[in-house]
Amino acid sequence: MVRKQEARGSTLEPRMRIRDLLPDLFLGNHLPGPLNSLTDVSGIGISTQEITSTDGSINTGVTCITPRKDWFHKACYAGLFSFNGYGEMTGAHDIAENGLLYSPIILTGTFGIGAAHQGVLEYGVKTLDKSFMALPVVAETYDGYLHDCTCFAVTPKHVIEGLQSVKTGVAVEEGNSGGGNGMICHGFKGGNGSSSRRVKISYRDETFTVACMVQANYGAMKDLRIAGVPIGRILADEAQKDEKRKKAKEELEKAKEEKDGSIIIIIATDAPLLPHQLTRIAKRATVGVSRVGGIGHNMSGDIFLAFSTTNEIPVNQPRPVKGESKSTIEKVKVVEDSAMSSLFEGTADCVEEAIYNSLFMAETMVGLEGHKVEALPLKRVKEIMKEYGRAQLN
Repeated sequence: MVRKQEARGSTLEPRMRIRDLLPDLFLGNHLPGPLNSLTDVSGIGISTQEITSTDGSINTGVTCITPRKDWFHKACYAGLFSFNGYGEMTGAHDIAENGLLYSPIILTGTFGIGAAHQGVLEYGVKTLDKSFMALPVVAETYDGYLHDCTCFAVTPKHVIEGLQSVKTGVAVEEGNSGGGNGMICHGFKGGNGSSSRRVKISYRDETFTVACMVQANYGAMKDLRIAGVPIGRILADEAQKDEKRKKAKEELEKAKEEKDGSIIIIIATDAPLLPHQLTRIAKRATVGVSRVGGIGHNMSGDIFLAFSTTNEIPVNQPRPVKGESKSTIEKVKVVEDSAMSSLFEGTADCVEEAIYNSLFMAETMVGLEGHKVEALPLKRVKEIMKEYGRAQLN
């Protein structure tokens, strides 16, 4: 997936996913799905909207994810994990209590979380049922270095329109898209990224998909690693030799120390898993984050949500007109715990790759007060990876 750099950036270097730039790089034992995206899990809908201004001070957006078409009446089993909880994901207590997801998932900037929450409720009341009642799942990362948060640019209307326009079977837009529009990752422009894995359970001759999407807005440049290569440290040392780049780097690092970023990770699978198993899946996102260089800084909101689309759990069903409602016994499918290790591995691998894709697809941005955040220099990354590989061989 190759995309040309927009003119707003300081370079015209084309953007591409990590597999396109480094086709020989080993990214795990499991192959990706056909889109290598969250939407490789059948039925998941996605839409992204960027919200900008002509003067460059507004750079935010909204990402809408629907776990299935009828998410309100057919819940998914879900689990979550907070690696470092300096952030917000509304609806999390309900998921922790009931193990159910019966809401769309909205990703946006910190100051957009209230409007996004209201947007889900307005959509439900106007589109689904006047008596609609749910606890919307809305998660945030802070985009205040490139975006003027005080404008409160996100409105409920953005979310309503986003939910009306979700599509299935299309890849997640990456980089400066949706809620990831104004985000920064490891000192470079970050944002949305996605990946998937087809995981075969050998002794049962079954194959499941595990996929994820990240809104990446965390980390220091010096900590960035690609397949173990200290790319960030090398690029940081090179930036020190250029006064202009050195100054920009120091300004960004100071701002991030005062208000550090976060990473939100949404994991989906068609493997039939129960809530406690999905919590275990969510925990394994930490492995992928750590491979890229994330450590869960003190002021970082690193919150991970996992859900399974296989079992359809009836919720919000109409009550009988007469008489008392009767409880029913639901039969569900479930993968035994002995098969979980392969799914853990697939989760870690696709989270790692999704973060790479957020960096590789993001474009240089000049935003609020002229703040400039460069895109990861892909040509230089490729050179370093080759040089490092030769050095290791020698």
